[in-house]
Amino acid sequence: MNNFWTKLKKPILALAPMAGITNSAFRLICKKQGVAVVYSEMTSADGLYFQGKKTLAMLKFDKREQPLIIQLFGKDPNKFPKAAKLVEQAKASGIDINFGCPARRVIQHGGGVTLMRNLEQCYQIIQAVTENTKLPVSVKIRSSINDGYKKLTALDFLKKIANLPVSCVMIHGRTYEQGFVGPIDYQIISDARKYFKGIILANGGITSPKTAQELLKKTKADGIGIARGIYGQPWLFRQIKDYLTQGKYEELTWSQKKKIILEHAKLAFKLGNDQGIIELRKHLLWYVKGLSRARSLRQGLVRVKTIEEIKTILANITWCSLMDHG
Repeated sequence: MNNFWTKLKKPILALAPMAGITNSAFRLICKKQGVAVVYSEMTSADGLYFQGKKTLAMLKFDKREQPLIIQLFGKDPNKFPKAAKLVEQAKASGIDINFGCPARRVIQHGGGVTLMRNLEQCYQIIQAVTENTKLPVSVKIRSSINDGYKKLTALDFLKKIANLPVSCVMIHGRTYEQGFVGPIDYQIISDARKYFKGIILANGGITSPKTAQELLKKTKADGIGIARGIYGQPWLFRQIKDYLTQGKYEELTWSQKKKIILEHAKLAFKLGNDQGIIELRKHLLWYVKGLSRARSLRQGLVRVKTIEEIKTILANITWCSLMDHG
């Protein structure tokens, strides 16, 4: 097995998997901003098993994204061997299995974080993957989930899978019940080292270089995975790298940000044509969050269909900002 995880410089910065967000265009943008590892959108093991056209399309990527990890989700261990083999054939660098997603559409079908309530099922899924691929296998979990009678924690999970060849675990430091808000359980991520000898990535609550440094310091993790905190600021990866190595980082000007946004737009169109621009709209709304007249700007961005329309709105943002802050 070619375990790329062991060759990465620490602390490792990773773009965590997010459905509808971490597509190829956004992954490429984040790679240019210094991220070490990128995860795909959540990819259905069932969809790959039945070779659904849309699901198979999620295995396509640009070689510049490497190391790229394809994240699988599902609940049937019997579906994962075929899915794992298809990921390997696509020449991704690794396979991740989702045991941490709290999204309603995932948990309603018994997947994501709800699987942590059945550790034997989790074990069987991981075993099915590790026995059917030569790629390094990783998992994403949460700090805990209640099961009516007791709390099942990340530590219970790691003790259960201790004898399986898992290379990396990303731990979101919030419980299932917390969702995406509330304090991070630093201690449980730190304690994970007692039960897991591979790479540990801490996840949750990272919105700035300082919060990244704090998470690393308090958890003693090998790296961090950033998800929602990267919305509208892919340059955060470079800022974190600079802060961790130099103790300071650069705040980007609007001109610098605009250049990255346009690059993202061009990639979105190149890889997805008109649909790529439609999928980009959510990113455009995050990019302008906090700017002057953001509400009126969003009204235009949510309807854009072409790169030219995006360029026009971005050009007007500079003028609006100068007028409002003049």
